[in-house]
Amino acid sequence: MTGLDLLFFLFQQMMYFSMPLLIVALGGLFSERSGVVNIALEGIMVMGALAGVLFIFYMQNYTEFAGHLLLLAAVLVAGLAGLVYSLFHAYAAIHLKADQVISGTALNLASTPFAIFVGRLATTKVIGRTVQQIPFKNQFRIASVPLLGDLPLLGPMFFKNTYITSYLCLLLLIVSWVLLYKTRFGLRLRACGEHPQAADSVGINVYKMRYAGVLISGILGGIGGLVLVIPTSTNFNATVGGYGFLALAVLIFGQWNPLKVFAAAIFFGFMKTISASSSSVLFLAKLPISSEVYKMVPYIATLIVLIFSSQSSSAPQAAGQPYDQGER
Repeated sequence: MTGLDLLFFLFQQMMYFSMPLLIVALGGLFSERSGVVNIALEGIMVMGALAGVLFIFYMQNYTEFAGHLLLLAAVLVAGLAGLVYSLFHAYAAIHLKADQVISGTALNLASTPFAIFVGRLATTKVIGRTVQQIPFKNQFRIASVPLLGDLPLLGPMFFKNTYITSYLCLLLLIVSWVLLYKTRFGLRLRACGEHPQAADSVGINVYKMRYAGVLISGILGGIGGLVLVIPTSTNFNATVGGYGFLALAVLIFGQWNPLKVFAAAIFFGFMKTISASSSSVLFLAKLPISSEVYKMVPYIATLIVLIFSSQSSSAPQAAGQPYDQGER
């Protein structure tokens, strides 16, 4: 593998890891901007991946419904599953005024056993034996985008060996920025996360805005679960490897700003690429460092980044605080 081929390979791997972090962190951003801390992102990713992969598992043999159309439909299913699962967190945090961290943790703990149970139940009849993993055919990779894939440098980096979900995530980044900073909805959402009493005093329904923030978070988190699984595996094993928690670190490092979150996702994606590709990079493989150490790199980077970024945190002031309309 030449130096240029290695660069293209590492960049493509970084995109596979960065895009799910980006989309899930954006989900957390919408929730926290409304005033609700969403620790449940890990569980929401699991549920989204479960629903999306199961949909692909059952539909992939229908030739008239395959390829990118099947993947886009699975993305919608994953987003819907994330929305439904996030409703539990929204109801507990907003309606019942429960501790948001405890509510999110409970959903995280419940997601994996549920995914294992449903996965086994759904696949046993088709495969004929009990398996924990849900297999699927990875027929979604784009070898080369027509015309764009032939561009020098940019073509191999952005338009070869890619997935349509990567472009979808970048589109959602733009939509999120516009929605938050260029619309009345975004202004009201951010007001509810900063000064909910003031927002209520001018007629904004804080409860509805917080529900909207958490549900958008659920949609994006569910999509993020599927976006993670599709390029990196051919089965789903009821786990997303802690990506929901990494996405929270991306959100904090990105200072609750969509564009900074994008930069943070690229950084953490690069750290994850080093972890996953250390054996493929000749100079890293030659170093007297155990592969287990490389696997620790993203999490060590997370701790270091959080230590420094927490000193200048610009988190929404009312994030994590239950709102009581009777209080002024």
